[in-house]
Amino acid sequence: MKQSLKPQTILAPIPTVMVSCGSMENSNIITIAWTGILNSEPPLVYVSIRPTRYSYKMIKETREFVINIPDENLVWQADFCGTKSGSELDKFKEAKLTKEACRLVKCPAIEECPINLECEVIKIEELGSHHMFIGKIINVNAKKEIIQNDKINIPKANLLTYLGNEYYVANKKVGDRGICLK
Repeated sequence: MKQSLKPQTILAPIPTVMVSCGSMENSNIITIAWTGILNSEPPLVYVSIRPTRYSYKMIKETREFVINIPDENLVWQADFCGTKSGSELDKFKEAKLTKEACRLVKCPAIEECPINLECEVIKIEELGSHHMFIGKIINVNAKKEIIQNDKINIPKANLLTYLGNEYYVANKKVGDRGICLK
């Protein structure tokens, strides 16, 4: 028999993303795991951020952000950007990350991340400790070496996930969708 526990945020694994916001001149990065897909058509994602965070005000004012998906080579930078405040230092500079101009939003992407999702905010939901920014993905940028047949080869990207205060790489295939139909 299973033991009953109090309600908690135990969904796992969850993605590790580095959300960039602001402008090319005044930007910030916040690493978060409270993110995910909301809808396919139109493609919608969300990021949930505490109103006390430095990035919160930037995203609320500009109504845009970039979800930068880091790979295993960026674990230190992802952790750094999630544990330091942008109000006290320039995270791009301190983490030795490169600002990359986006095609459709004014905030920078992180050049070192293999995947960048340019998003415009379409709604803000105040949920309690966090406010959820619902973003429409208006452009996707991916490094050429992880693209295969016009699709992103996820295992090849070696993307980070977060599991109980630890970072992991999710690149081991264990089955295909529809395996139950075979």
